[in-house]
Amino acid sequence: MPNGSIVHKSNTVETNPLMFLSFMIELEEEYTLRSYFRMLETYSLLLDLNEFFPTYMDHYNSCPKNICIIDNIDHLEINKTIEMVGIPGNPRLEMYISFIGVQGKETCEIKSYQLEDLLDITVKLGKLKHIVFGDRVDIFEFESVYTLFEFIDGIVWELSFHGAPKHCAIRR
Repeated sequence: MPNGSIVHKSNTVETNPLMFLSFMIELEEEYTLRSYFRMLETYSLLLDLNEFFPTYMDHYNSCPKNICIIDNIDHLEINKTIEMVGIPGNPRLEMYISFIGVQGKETCEIKSYQLEDLLDITVKLGKLKHIVFGDRVDIFEFESVYTLFEFIDGIVWELSFHGAPKHCAIRR
């Protein structure tokens, strides 16, 4: 929910969100990055999932309470990637989650933006990308599901790379 609530079977979860970490999620159209932080405020037990949360909650609380957007990102998107690498040699399969900005059909990294630039931008669930042997020409995309844990951890992981002070922020 945009207000940060977790809803399961039409009922708002009141306590113990940990039991829902492995459940598939859906986001409402109005869900923003601010909604994500409201969820963490509402369910403080989730803050124990990652060591970066205290720093980001402090940063979030110091941000303006509205109109935290930039013009060159239409929405934020969480994506899964499965990549086959190491051929020839030692083949392996890498799986990871990324959190990116999207404008039109173009994607961009968001690590050069400050949290206060992103809070009121809509968040969407993206597709799974399958990259075969590092060939980025033939990337296959599939509908996918995301668990609550993947969603929570994937976003904070990306935000952990946001370290430049505002006066040093790089803009495109």
